[in-house]
Amino acid sequence: MSKYKLVIKFILTFLLVYAVLSFSYKLYLDYSDGSKYYPDYFTNLVAKQSTTLLNAVGYETLVEPHPDEASMMVYVNRKYVARVIEGCNGISVLILFISFVIAFNDKYKRTALFLLGGSVLIYSVNLIRIVLLSIGLFHYPWRRDVLHTVIFPLAIYGLVFVLWMVWVNHFSKQYKPKPTPSV
Repeated sequence: MSKYKLVIKFILTFLLVYAVLSFSYKLYLDYSDGSKYYPDYFTNLVAKQSTTLLNAVGYETLVEPHPDEASMMVYVNRKYVARVIEGCNGISVLILFISFVIAFNDKYKRTALFLLGGSVLIYSVNLIRIVLLSIGLFHYPWRRDVLHTVIFPLAIYGLVFVLWMVWVNHFSKQYKPKPTPSV
């Protein structure tokens, strides 16, 4: 049993942090007041920031609440191209990232800095992902499935995987094996 102590600790810590953060996020969504920020603050913020970026790169973009569902409708050059739903805001990806890093923790300061930097990077890449997806859907609407279900999820989850590998291999010292003496 002691042989697997670190693995068991990692799994239990990951599951506990993931469950607590997911439950907290669900409570946030359940009690979110959609009257000011529809459908919720983070989804609204991501939709508006994506629109700002799209406008900055030369696409006349408008975002407005969807009348029939909890999402924000994105119009590029007056053409409806996408909707930003709760799953697009990146919070669930951040919860996954944070859970892993905490489960594979190191010194408090190093862990906190990596969490902050990684979270900002994931959030930023997620905004760029939505911008590029909107542009792609504007120009290539017939590629909707491959853009939305393959390429862009691969980008965001690929980034999370790379950050995890950087954390494990370059920053976290807790689980690194001790060097074997050379002969």
